[in-house]
Amino acid sequence: MSDPQEKVSSKDTEEVIMEATFRALSKHGYKDLRMRDIGDEMELTRQVIHYHFDGKYDLMSAFLEHIIEQYEGSVEVDGDADPRSELDARIDQCLFGPEFEEFTHWDRMKVYHELYTYAQNDGEHRKVFNEHYDRIRGSIVEVVEDGIEQGEFRDVNVDRMGQLITDVIHAARGRRISLGHEDAPEEARRAIDEFILDSLYADA
Repeated sequence: MSDPQEKVSSKDTEEVIMEATFRALSKHGYKDLRMRDIGDEMELTRQVIHYHFDGKYDLMSAFLEHIIEQYEGSVEVDGDADPRSELDARIDQCLFGPEFEEFTHWDRMKVYHELYTYAQNDGEHRKVFNEHYDRIRGSIVEVVEDGIEQGEFRDVNVDRMGQLITDVIHAARGRRISLGHEDAPEEARRAIDEFILDSLYADA
């Protein structure tokens, strides 16, 4: 039976590898990234990476899951929050992200979107991104459904509403990262408020 301390140590080591992978990806990009580049970004020996991961692809798959988990697991909403407040929290999280000790939300989104681009030729990674998209859309759909049941929102097609909001978020992030439109997230947020969320109210 393994020692509990070993599990903690292993988890900490993988966290170090994930952050080193992020730094290496930021410098070299996905196409030119080598395992040695990741090793150069941490104090541990490169052999530790090979102990935990079977090559670059295995590591990239784990890294993709890691950065998605960082976002999905950091949305904080009060248990008694009304549907609009919860929608605001979830949308803000996607557009502006949580705070990190090292590198910004947009540093991390740049890496995320680079992997997103390569997913068009990678069935496994495309599956991961699809599942992430479905969870984001699904969380929005659930909040809209709650608002309708509580009589706060008017009756709408919740699936289309969830997809619309999610697609606006993705488009704004892509415009900021790929085209350098730094005000895209703020513009998208205002548009979501004015043309989508405000129209949800039952007395609108």
